[in-house]
Amino acid sequence: MPGNYTRSAMKGHLWMLIGLLGGLGFGWLAWVTQNPGLLAFASWVKPLGDLFTHLLSMVAIPLVCTALFGGVAGLGNLRQVGRLGVRTLAFYWSTTLVAILIGMVVAAALLPLAPAGLVAPALRAVQTADTTAIQQAVDQMPTGARFIVELIPSNPIRAAVEGNLLPLIVFVSIFAVATAGLPDEKRQILTELADVATQSLIKIVYWVLWLAPVGIFALVAPTVAQLGGIFLREMFVFFAAVILGLVIFIAVIYLPAVATVAKMKVARFLQATIPSLLMAFSTTSSIATLPTMLQAAEADLRVSRTVAGFALPLGASVNRAGSALYQAVAVLFVAQLYGVPLGFAQIFQAGAAVFLASLTVASVPSASVVSLEPAFLATGLPLQGLTLLIGLDRIPDMFRTLTNVAGHLAGTTVVAAIEGEKLE
Repeated sequence: MPGNYTRSAMKGHLWMLIGLLGGLGFGWLAWVTQNPGLLAFASWVKPLGDLFTHLLSMVAIPLVCTALFGGVAGLGNLRQVGRLGVRTLAFYWSTTLVAILIGMVVAAALLPLAPAGLVAPALRAVQTADTTAIQQAVDQMPTGARFIVELIPSNPIRAAVEGNLLPLIVFVSIFAVATAGLPDEKRQILTELADVATQSLIKIVYWVLWLAPVGIFALVAPTVAQLGGIFLREMFVFFAAVILGLVIFIAVIYLPAVATVAKMKVARFLQATIPSLLMAFSTTSSIATLPTMLQAAEADLRVSRTVAGFALPLGASVNRAGSALYQAVAVLFVAQLYGVPLGFAQIFQAGAAVFLASLTVASVPSASVVSLEPAFLATGLPLQGLTLLIGLDRIPDMFRTLTNVAGHLAGTTVVAAIEGEKLE
């Protein structure tokens, strides 16, 4: 039985689909005809899409805090907190490793099918490109010991303001674990407050979702109007490899895991997750999709608030299997463009670099592309290749974010089943 979420607010998921298809169709028409009026309209509606994304992001950070705190503190058992964390991370990280392997296999099979001169014009355009901006973005990304240190925020409020989700989650988790160890009467005061705050924030999400069809249209139409030709011409094989790899990954990893471990029908899982997948595809943001995921998990998948409030925010921070698959394909793609031969050692180093990059979310634009810098250094690829990827990132970003969100929900469902919850 679908939950109230699907019947009421997300009864509009058909309208979301209409908005998505409308944006794709309008953008395509604008690109094909190059009609000044259509192009101008596509540009005019773009701020509406940005406004929609900002409204979702406005709710996402406080909702992460209240849901995660309520989930962890509500356990009241420190041993259970640790067990839940280990199981959740084990699912996320093991599937990320599989995603990297699938990405490299698919890329090795499909990329050689591209004609030799397929991307030559784009490549020549970036041969002398200035990579200063990319290098500055790379320098902002914490690595090694600096990454470990910055996991502990010196100022949690500043981390929230800057959208630094992983340090914020660490602080909230520590606070929640401390609360879980308090006597029941004291712990209940804070957990009830977090629960009420979560419900209030979810009500705001309901209001925002009424704007979803218009917001999705406004996000998609300008992108297609600008990049439609590029999708068809120079990057078709690259995009095909990324999309095929992601489809294979979802079909052979996530869906069988839900069916075999959680004992849930695939059709039911897809019905419950389609609204979140549409939102992820349109906004290209797991964080902006988090409110939708929390509602789908609790109302339709029947996952407890404890597990959903823990696994989904954590997944939005560290589970980037779709991005890792994309990065694996991108490394082999750029290597082919520049004629850089990659042996087994270089491919292994690139895969390891991609996996490590997937453990954090960089607060910089096109983070999945920028965080490829260690993999490029390990394989001797030029940074100019990152410039090329950034210029064409929007379309792959839609598909890899959709896959990331599918992984968040699949992982949450599987962990809930392992924890003994009845998902009926």
